[in-house]
Amino acid sequence: MVVSLRSWVANEGGKHFVLMLWLGANTWLFLKTFLLYFTGQQYHYLYKMLGLGLCISRASASLLNLNCSLVLLPMCRSLLTFVRGTHTVSSRETRRLLDKSKTFHVACGVSICIFSVVHVSAHLVNVVNFSVSYSEDFPALNLARYKGEDPKLIILTTIPGVTGVLLVLILFLMFTSSSYCVRLSNYEIFWYTHNLFIVFYIILMVHMVGGALKYQTNIEAHPPGCLRANQSSTEQQGEELEQGEDEERRCGEEAHFQPHYPQTWLWVSGPLCLYCAERFYRYIRSSDPVTIVTVIRHPCDVIELRMLKKNFKARPGQYVVLNCPGVSSFENHPFTLTTNMQFFVSPNIPPSSAAGWHLIDSWVAQLYIDGPFGSPSEEVFNYDVSVCVAGGIGVTPFACVLHALLDGWTGFRLQRLYFVWVCRELQSFYWFAELLCALHHKLWQENKPDYFNLKLYVSQTENLQSMSEEKYRPLTSRLLVGRPRWKLLFDEIGKTNKHKRVGVFCCGPKGISRTLHKLCNSARSSGTTFEFNKESFS
Repeated sequence: MVVSLRSWVANEGGKHFVLMLWLGANTWLFLKTFLLYFTGQQYHYLYKMLGLGLCISRASASLLNLNCSLVLLPMCRSLLTFVRGTHTVSSRETRRLLDKSKTFHVACGVSICIFSVVHVSAHLVNVVNFSVSYSEDFPALNLARYKGEDPKLIILTTIPGVTGVLLVLILFLMFTSSSYCVRLSNYEIFWYTHNLFIVFYIILMVHMVGGALKYQTNIEAHPPGCLRANQSSTEQQGEELEQGEDEERRCGEEAHFQPHYPQTWLWVSGPLCLYCAERFYRYIRSSDPVTIVTVIRHPCDVIELRMLKKNFKARPGQYVVLNCPGVSSFENHPFTLTTNMQFFVSPNIPPSSAAGWHLIDSWVAQLYIDGPFGSPSEEVFNYDVSVCVAGGIGVTPFACVLHALLDGWTGFRLQRLYFVWVCRELQSFYWFAELLCALHHKLWQENKPDYFNLKLYVSQTENLQSMSEEKYRPLTSRLLVGRPRWKLLFDEIGKTNKHKRVGVFCCGPKGISRTLHKLCNSARSSGTTFEFNKESFS
């Protein structure tokens, strides 16, 4: 496919611009800190002892401070939802960038792991140099207690060493448990280890208290490299100096050293306090259990929960996170809203959640919800033309959109909606069959037959039956066997909506989303720009 520059800018420009800003900030901070320790007069003697290990360890520490502060911000979901809802403050482009918050969180997390490896490696070299290059002239500058001290003993008997080991262990657990295979096979491991971030930040702010690295405080009275008492110019410079020059280079006093004031808390305290305030707000908001009205079991092992909650308001396309203390007091899982009082549950729920539904069926469980939170599906109404593509249970984010159209949602920009739903089994379409038919009849009665364009695809052809019920006739005529021919479909939509910006919203398997993403970036003769939006709950 030929990539269209206009489409690429619409879909990739914003996130790549943010990426370049982030990489630029990291690069600038690394170089600035590296050069400070490489050329700074206050670090002259420390650099002579430790070499490049000093510069690399401090430069990587600066990047760790930056990214440890940034990694928390994308997880302030209530704040992001508020910004999304404030349309006077955030444009559509800004809201689409907010949809990438989880990606930015992952990028910051990966960079923390990478720079931690660099930081630890550089400090291991520093510890060896502290032992081997023990300074007899400046005892206060040494971390080792004597020349040749075992580096392992230095690490295990100093605050920076012990806290550094603990930070590495916690970060290793968090990183490995965040892998896709672990989250898929045992979500509890991911959830509990990820919450070790609280311990991580506490230890991180203690890490610098030991003052392993020190700088010179009296550069004017003791210029680095000056001649000290009982030291000849030959010892200092390796060559003879004139008597006048020798006197000028004499030190006024001995060099004084002191550790830097810990600065990590200056970086992380703001985002950490903001995140803690958000978590406290969400805890208060979700403290009252919801009232379960009914539980409906749909085909293909899908369960619909109908609930009521006081003062609960949500916009179409938003989602909530659900907690069942009978299963786990600390686990929270995202679920999409179909209306302001219904929750539709995927059959691919974790084992712990499956136990929760058994409790619900027994009517002994209490459920708590936190939210609502913003999602890309909110933007369906902010385009003239929108294309919603769902794969299987991925239809749930769009169910609330369909309900809003059926209920006469006012004030939206949307003029035409294409709805494509792909399922393996015919029975899956019964989840929302009545809703789709009701919307179809309403739009026909309002003389808007072209407003809602519906296409249903069933990919499993074995033992295929039809939706024989008379009331489902509008769906039967739009039911196709096989998989969609996406390029032809997009070309058709492009020709019908020439030179327009079309919002494409996808919630389904990765194969479908990758295909749609490529198609949205490809060039077309119609001049239509497709803006890709992928549903991803964080």
